[in-house]
Amino acid sequence: MMLDGRIFGRMALFGTAYLTLGFILLPLFFVTWLAFFAQEIPSFPPEGYTLKWFGAIADNRNFATGFLTSLQVAIAATLIGLALGVPASLILARQTFLGSSAINQLLLLPIVVPGIVLGTSIYVFQIETEIATGLPVLGSMGGLVAGHALLVIPWTVRLVTASLTGLDRAAEEAAQSLGADQWTTFRRVTLAAIRPGVVAAALFGFVASFGNLEMSLFLVAPGSITLPIAILQYLEWKIDPTVAAVSVLQIALIGGAMIITDRYVKLARVV
Repeated sequence: MMLDGRIFGRMALFGTAYLTLGFILLPLFFVTWLAFFAQEIPSFPPEGYTLKWFGAIADNRNFATGFLTSLQVAIAATLIGLALGVPASLILARQTFLGSSAINQLLLLPIVVPGIVLGTSIYVFQIETEIATGLPVLGSMGGLVAGHALLVIPWTVRLVTASLTGLDRAAEEAAQSLGADQWTTFRRVTLAAIRPGVVAAALFGFVASFGNLEMSLFLVAPGSITLPIAILQYLEWKIDPTVAAVSVLQIALIGGAMIITDRYVKLARVV
C-alpha cells in the first residue's frame, strides 16, 4: 500500500512537471506555428502553409539593420560584462568585508528592477552626464553598450559565483607552491575550473542584451535601430506572420547557441 502511494506521488509529480513545462513552451509552439500560416491576417484554422514570410524578412531593411546592431551591441556588452563581472565574483566569493553582502545584492539589481524603470534611470543618468561633462553620451553607441553591459554583469556575478562556491582551492595552492604566479594560477587553474560558469554567463548575458527592448527604446540613437525595436515598429503598421518568422529565427539562433555551448560546456553544472 505504501509502495502504491509512492508510485502515485511520483507519477503526480512528473505529471505536474510536464504540464508546467508544456505551459511554458506553449507560446513558442504557437509563434512557430503562426510563422507558417499562408494568410496575411492570422486566423484559425489556417488556410494553408507557406515559407514566404521568412523570405519577407530579407526584403525588410530594418530587420537586417536591427539584427546587426543588436548583434554588435550584445557582443560588446557581453565582453564588457564579463571583464567586470568575473573579478567582482572572485572578490565577493573569496573575500568577506563590510558591505560585501550589500554590494552583491546591488550587482543583481539590473535583473530585479523592471526594465522600463532601469531604462528610464540610465536615460536620466546619461543626460546628467552629458550636461556635466559635455560628452555626447546620450544616443551614442557607447552609451547603448554601457547600458546593456549592466544586463550582463548580474548573470556573470550570479553564475561565476556559483562556480567559485564549490571550487576546491587545493589545486590553486598547489600551482602556487610549484612556482606559478597569481595570474598564471588564475588563467591555468581557476579560469579552467569555472569555465562552465563563465560560458553560461556569456550566453545568458548575450541573450538578455540581444532581446532587450525597454532599455534600448531610451538609449538608441535617432536613426539607429535594434531588432526588438524593428519588430515593434513593424507591428505598428502590419500584423502579418513576418514578425513570427523573425521570432522563430531568433529562437533557432539562441537555441542553437545553447545546444552547441552545452555540447562543450555542461550548462547544467551551473544553471
